[in-house]
Amino acid sequence: MKVVELNSFSKAADAVSLVQASVSERIATLESMIGTRLLDRLGRRVVPTKAGKLLYKHATLLLHMKRTAVLEMEDFLGVKRGVINTGCSTIPGEYILPKVIGRFNEKYPFISVTLTIADTREIEGRILEGDFDLGVVGSMVSQRNLICHELWNDELVLAVPARHPWATKGEVTIEELSQEPFILREAGSGTLRIMSDYLKVPGSKGTDFLRVVATLGTSTAVKEGIKAGLGVSILSSRALDTELKAGILKTLKVKGLPMTRMFYLIRDRRRMASPLCQAMVDFLLKNKDGNLDP
Repeated sequence: MKVVELNSFSKAADAVSLVQASVSERIATLESMIGTRLLDRLGRRVVPTKAGKLLYKHATLLLHMKRTAVLEMEDFLGVKRGVINTGCSTIPGEYILPKVIGRFNEKYPFISVTLTIADTREIEGRILEGDFDLGVVGSMVSQRNLICHELWNDELVLAVPARHPWATKGEVTIEELSQEPFILREAGSGTLRIMSDYLKVPGSKGTDFLRVVATLGTSTAVKEGIKAGLGVSILSSRALDTELKAGILKTLKVKGLPMTRMFYLIRDRRRMASPLCQAMVDFLLKNKDGNLDP
């Protein structure tokens, strides 16, 4: 299946932690058992023959049946030991989930949570590919194969250095904002997606009217840029708590634009949730809206 999906013996070998020679040998054995060629080698690409496509279809169903049987047996036996692979966008992954996972671990000490920080687009893709059991992202998903649950509220605010002329103001207009050097988040960021929707004003398209001086990959990088005087930016209020308490940054609003959003729990509706994954889902939904009481 991996050879077909990746069109490569070497990539398939890496994916299943085998050497390429072992993968080639196993394919050759399989072809010998079945009595026909399953793969065509077209230069560096490997593609399935008609027989290979037929076997791939059945292999997919067989592995799905195996996974379902294992999950149902684990559920029956009440197994609560193992690893949950989770993908999170920057804000929930860096500023919310660590505390939540700590409380989760108190309840389930034998379940380990692996947390990977990535942008919303990548998390959606990796959940659909089966790399992550679940994800927490900062914007509503568009993929129909993803189940989406609301978790926590968030507010986006304009952040400026404490020494900035705007630091004592409560709000600025969109026109004022358009004249100021602005630090943007990278494409695929949930923060960027939400901000672009809010900043759509007559005659502009999302962030096009901003005077962008840099595009940075994380909220932490954006904050460092603001501190260094590179520009101002719109960030989650949850990401600014430390800097605000220290008096390093100040926040204000954009006049007429109350920018709020929701963080969402997502998972693949096509896959049966393992007992471990379901325990995490239930815990997150119970503790949504910031309720972290045991």
